[in-house]
Amino acid sequence: MFIQAPALAAHSGLRHAFFTRQGGTSDGIYASLNGGIGSSDEPARVQENRRRMTQALGVEQDALISVYQVHSPDAVFVEGPWQGERPKADAMVTATPGLALGITTADCGPVLFADMEARVIGAAHAGWRGAVTGVLEATVEAMEHLGAKRERIVAVLGPTISQKAYEVGPDFIRRFAEEAPGHERFFKDAERLDHAMFDLPGFIGARLEAAGIGAFADLGLCTYSDEERFFSYRRTTHRKEPDYGRLISAIALTP
Repeated sequence: MFIQAPALAAHSGLRHAFFTRQGGTSDGIYASLNGGIGSSDEPARVQENRRRMTQALGVEQDALISVYQVHSPDAVFVEGPWQGERPKADAMVTATPGLALGITTADCGPVLFADMEARVIGAAHAGWRGAVTGVLEATVEAMEHLGAKRERIVAVLGPTISQKAYEVGPDFIRRFAEEAPGHERFFKDAERLDHAMFDLPGFIGARLEAAGIGAFADLGLCTYSDEERFFSYRRTTHRKEPDYGRLISAIALTP
């Protein structure tokens, strides 16, 4: 049902999970642990799936907090369940025990952060656009506002599309070069002319290393190639399916 990272599992005051697509109630293209509120899956099934996630994390049912993700560089502070609509952002931080910060992905990078000395945690949705525009750095800065020290922060990247599955075209390559000059090393030639294979996990790791955090770990799990365990937006697109399930990656401080 979920995967854990040794770098985070070692802390008794912390709970986290990179949930797979297994162990839920949804069927068809959403089978089975679809956590996507924004998907076209039956809402009752999504809610039951998310209830199972909160149970696994040991938090209350309304304590799995998520944002309306828009591929932005924005991080928000969380002190409790949202009152009204979810804010549009792509990262969250908190120092409040009992709240699970849940990021939704289906190829983009889910990154969980923790400074256990300060008892401050964060979670970020890092697609290429969010990573380029600074969502990872914004998460670290927001954690610092709550008392974290970047040299103590541990960050873990969960299931993400790998370079071998991420072919991009000339428009992407040109746009990336304009917004992130000097990062050509994250591209290698594709079989198709003028196309390239992009290393999103490598780029995320490089941004976090440059940000000066204490430690970074990549679980090395590819969403596209492991259909049994993970949803993938790109795989769905290649198959011309109408929608796709969403994975949840979450982290919480214990009371």
